[in-house]
Amino acid sequence: MDAPLGDDVLGDEPTVIALQDRCAALLGKEAAVFVPSGSMANQAAIRAQTRPGDEIIAHEDSHIYRYEAAGPAAISGCSFAFLRGERGMFDADDVESAIRPADHHFPESTLLEVENTQNVGGGAIWPMERITAVTAAARRHGLRCHLDGARLWHACISTSTAPADWARHFDTVSCCFSKGLGCPVGSILAGDAETMHRAHRIRKLLGGAMRQSGMLAAAALHALDHHMERLSDDHARARRLAEALYPVPGVGIDPDQVETNMLYFDVPEGRAPALQDLLDERGVRMLAIGESRMRAVTHLDVTDEGIDHAIAGIGEVLGAVA
Repeated sequence: MDAPLGDDVLGDEPTVIALQDRCAALLGKEAAVFVPSGSMANQAAIRAQTRPGDEIIAHEDSHIYRYEAAGPAAISGCSFAFLRGERGMFDADDVESAIRPADHHFPESTLLEVENTQNVGGGAIWPMERITAVTAAARRHGLRCHLDGARLWHACISTSTAPADWARHFDTVSCCFSKGLGCPVGSILAGDAETMHRAHRIRKLLGGAMRQSGMLAAAALHALDHHMERLSDDHARARRLAEALYPVPGVGIDPDQVETNMLYFDVPEGRAPALQDLLDERGVRMLAIGESRMRAVTHLDVTDEGIDHAIAGIGEVLGAVA
């Protein structure tokens, strides 16, 4: 709240400038743009690097397709070539097979998108060698590459890998401050200076330019200073929850697939919505993402006591909905 303020629409917001410069350096890029949301960061990256009628290569479970309100079609006029693979990942051969031939009958493949960590994959971390291989395949055909790194910080902490080491394989990278880092609002988009110049204009077009946004940028700077290393606590708590759920009758989960702060687990068919409601009554907030699948996320407001409470509540409620 004490951050020095300016006007980011006019480009003189000192705390926003400080955040953008810091994130560009952190990700090894020339420039960065502060935006209200991860969806806007991703959509600005797509619009800045494609033309209407182009095709984006991405996993069928990618956030940019499933959870961003058809933004690539509505905002950029792009279609998708979908890839498949376990936990939201794919291989270089998949990329090669999806790239369109140079024929006027087809859309032009211009952008490869990777999500790390992968949301629907349960917070799965891409192996670095796989990142290297899929982006190299795209570049052999002249495609640009975008990383949806909404939870990239988790991948960094879990693998002791610097953000720039992930980002160097991509032309543009988006990262969120409003998830594990605990900020109220905000994401960053980083890339080369020319692309970020276009992204600034697209942010304005989308209504994402914020005037005295320094207090939001200051929260992000605070989070980078104080909330990065503690992400390992979230990972440990998510794993402990998964291990406690594993032996519960009616629950399907593999604790070894809980790499970061997210876990998905299966419950008896048709019971997930009722389970969500009953847990909510007990102060345990989880999300039913289907008739038989639940999603749980740990973050800085979830304590060890909260995990204990969740474990007890799930065991009690599952008996009620069985």
